[in-house]
Amino acid sequence: MTTIKKADLIQSVADALQFISYYHPADYIRALGRAYEREQSAAAKDAIAQILSNSRMCAEGHRPICQDTGIVNVFVKVGMDVRFDFNTSFEDAINEGVRRAYLDPDNKLRASVLDESDFGRKNTKDNTPAVISVQLVPGDKVEIDVAAKGGGSEAKAKFAMLNPSDSIADWVVKTVPSMGAGWCPPGMLGIGIGGTAEKAMLLAKESLMESIDMAELKTRGAKTAVEKLRVELYDRVNALGIGAQGLGGLSTVLDVKIRTYPAHAANRPVAMIPNCAATRHAHFVLDGSGPAEFEEPKLSDWPNVTWKPDASSKPVDLNKLNKEEVASWKPGQRLLLSGKLLTGRDAAHKRIQEFLEQKKPLPVDFRNRVIYYVGPVDPVRDEVVGPAGPTTSTRMDKFTDMMLGGTGLIAMVGKAERGPAAIESIHKHKAAYLMAVGGAAYLVSKAIRKSKVLAFEDLGMEAIYEFEVKDMPVTVAVDANGTSVHTTGPAEWSKKIVELKLPVTAA
Repeated sequence: MTTIKKADLIQSVADALQFISYYHPADYIRALGRAYEREQSAAAKDAIAQILSNSRMCAEGHRPICQDTGIVNVFVKVGMDVRFDFNTSFEDAINEGVRRAYLDPDNKLRASVLDESDFGRKNTKDNTPAVISVQLVPGDKVEIDVAAKGGGSEAKAKFAMLNPSDSIADWVVKTVPSMGAGWCPPGMLGIGIGGTAEKAMLLAKESLMESIDMAELKTRGAKTAVEKLRVELYDRVNALGIGAQGLGGLSTVLDVKIRTYPAHAANRPVAMIPNCAATRHAHFVLDGSGPAEFEEPKLSDWPNVTWKPDASSKPVDLNKLNKEEVASWKPGQRLLLSGKLLTGRDAAHKRIQEFLEQKKPLPVDFRNRVIYYVGPVDPVRDEVVGPAGPTTSTRMDKFTDMMLGGTGLIAMVGKAERGPAAIESIHKHKAAYLMAVGGAAYLVSKAIRKSKVLAFEDLGMEAIYEFEVKDMPVTVAVDANGTSVHTTGPAEWSKKIVELKLPVTAA
């Protein structure tokens, strides 16, 4: 009988989470490299170049791929011939591994988990607890998959209880556009079919632990009904033209994974969960011989892609910015921001709203300023700030009119599209929304030269910071006339894919 030591389990979980924080899975890098080579959309190609460059930088610097270092998901298969050398909670041991990983002083990860027990949403400070699923199986080993699931992609999870006669493929193709780009494509779609509502969701999440093999599948041809559906969905979703970061292009998904389970005759549960450009997961086995070991990838595994600013990018001095200059920006134009940039996201916006409602003076002057929707990772060693990529901007849509109309703010920086109400407000106030690339957090952080907290320090990573930046790359996503590239880009590329019969080949 195999004996698994508590110390080995804890160490293995901690090591796995550190490993996946800065190493993309090799299959993802290969697939994204192929997507970069065939991409014909200049905006999408630039975004993919940033993601690939960021990935290599993180591998070299052992720093997080994304500032959102995720909520931990753990899938465990325990062999029935295994015994443990401890009688405390198995979940407590897993969570101790999570705690050690996220508080590691050499690569401290962002604590994003909030306690909901009293609905006060207080940060647990160490990213515990993990979401843990355990199965008992034959054998004398323990197999574990760990994943760090970002909030942006998790927020786009979808579920439907279809009628037995409904088309799963049609539901997926209809639903994907409703997810917007907040899940940071190109990534993967995990689909669970069958069981009950909660089982379908679990199947979808588990499927995302599988390796990307769409290129191999399309080369050899689909042999089963599940494989045929995977290929159909891959082709149809990519034909939507959503593209990298929702800017329009050939690659929206790199693979589609499907797991099934028997279901009640009256039901057809279908769940869909995307994995983002910061795909992070690892598999390891404990056999009683010690903690798991993880083989570092070779830097030669990364494609030879180094992002550089587009020659036509326009330098912008944030310290001298005014509404007239903002109104001159064009949709899709690339900018390089330099100067003082404010930050703030959900909690800060809510507190600003309270100040305005109570007619209290704001602690920060927002007039003619730009705010960046970000919750950075804490710095280590000589860093000014840790990885600091954008968060999903639609969460701030309900505050947009308040900020533009009540504070003097003239532009915002975030990730993915804005909703109709935010776009209307941007148009009304002749402001602008700028998009930074989700999945390029470490690369973006290198543009930040100074950082200090200006207000709401108790909010931690959600406090209002002032960054001093130099040539921070952004794209004009919504201009002062209310034109959104997240509408025009996919519309243009879905049409091009059909009219020009562009190949949607496997990544």
